Amino acid sequence: MKFYAGIGSRKTPLELKDTIYELAQLLHNKNYILRSGGADGADLYFQDGSGDLNEIYIPWKGFNGSTSELYECSDEAMEVAKKYHPNWGRLSQAARKLMARNCYQVLGADLKTPVEFIVCWTPNGGIMGGTGQALRIAKDYGIPVYNLQKPEALQQVKNHVNQVRLI
Repeated sequence: MKFYAGIGSRKTPLELKDTIYELAQLLHNKNYILRSGGADGADLYFQDGSGDLNEIYIPWKGFNGSTSELYECSDEAMEVAKKYHPNWGRLSQAARKLMARNCYQVLGADLKTPVEFIVCWTPNGGIMGGTGQALRIAKDYGIPVYNLQKPEALQQVKNHVNQVRLI
């Protein structure tokens, strides 16, 4: 099984919606399973294009109207989230659950099955918010990140997928 995380800021530009949808469809057609978080913006754009090949991790039941059943945040996920968040002590319980949810997006339900790569969009290509949490984990695990804020990222994702297919 092949996994990728399709995530990003709730402020992902609407102009990218079709591009992200088409990319998610391409990855679906290559049997990649999306991991995402059900938030507005990039998460939903990826989810819409992923068909039935997705794992949508949400911080609590019904988050953002999601019907996903992947909403339990284990103590282990909270510990992983704490390890990667620079201001854990200042977060509310809800924010902690959001950060733990991001761990699942990158590492899977067992927190031991990392995605092959991450495709995201962040303002100015920065590491911030919930997406930033996922990107800090990715960096530690050596997971490639393709940030669609950079014009070359879309082609880099396609190149990555085509190279993997040839191996």
